[in-house]
Amino acid sequence: MRVTIDQDRCQGHGRCFSIAPDLFDSDELGNGVVVGDGVVPPDQEHLARLAVANCPEGAVSLEED
Repeated sequence: MRVTIDQDRCQGHGRCFSIAPDLFDSDELGNGVVVGDGVVPPDQEHLARLAVANCPEGAVSLEED
């Protein structure tokens, strides 16, 4: 599983990195960015799904392996 953020849709609400700080961070403008290569460790899958569900713009998505 891998997380991605559509930068064209992200408005910088910060929910993704508040929910899953090991998977997401913010850039200099406050928009969400994926940490590392976006691969989600098994113990973080629940948080990744929660971040997807809580993004108001639907900018966060998951790609299943």
